[in-house]
Amino acid sequence: MKQDVYIFGPAFSSFVRSVMLCCEEKGIAYRHGMSPKCQNIRFKSPEHLAMHPYGKVPALLHNDKVLFETSTICRYLDACFEGPALQPNGILERAQVDERCAEISIYIDQALIRDLVLEFAFPKGPEGQVREERVEQTLPAARSALRRLTTLLDEHPFICGQNYTIADALLTPILDYVERLPIGKELVGTGRLQGYLNEMRARPSGLKVLNIS
Repeated sequence: MKQDVYIFGPAFSSFVRSVMLCCEEKGIAYRHGMSPKCQNIRFKSPEHLAMHPYGKVPALLHNDKVLFETSTICRYLDACFEGPALQPNGILERAQVDERCAEISIYIDQALIRDLVLEFAFPKGPEGQVREERVEQTLPAARSALRRLTTLLDEHPFICGQNYTIADALLTPILDYVERLPIGKELVGTGRLQGYLNEMRARPSGLKVLNIS
């Protein structure tokens, strides 16, 4: 059976990049963008809403199947395709990875991407300027999120311990965007968090996905 994997969404989306990282880690051939079946689809159009009822990205098109929500897509790809496992076999260990995925997708993403990075990426101040007062308001939560990640990493090579998991694919694009901000290096620091990010960027998957402009 033909394994036609299409990741719907712009490549700058951190969540789209997470799915791409999972595909790269498992060696899954895929295409990505806003034009499945060679037809461009606009955001929130009926065609988009047919794939994702809330008009978000990513959505996965695999043969005749459509899935949305990043962690769900990544778990599906991990189960459906051969290649290195991105989830542990143990019941508790798998639940802990799921827990970390939810934490990153909900709380870490909100503090670092929605509230902070997007203020720089799509500034809403006068004449398109970054709202510095808004940035200052977001910094306590951003620093708290980064401290939490530092605690989770401890001396482990990956966010859930000794092996690369879906949680790392979710976290890496977030940290990559934060560190590239004008204030990013100060926020991330020079300790374990920066070391982890450097290691994720140096992986073949990171080299391919994180450098897409």
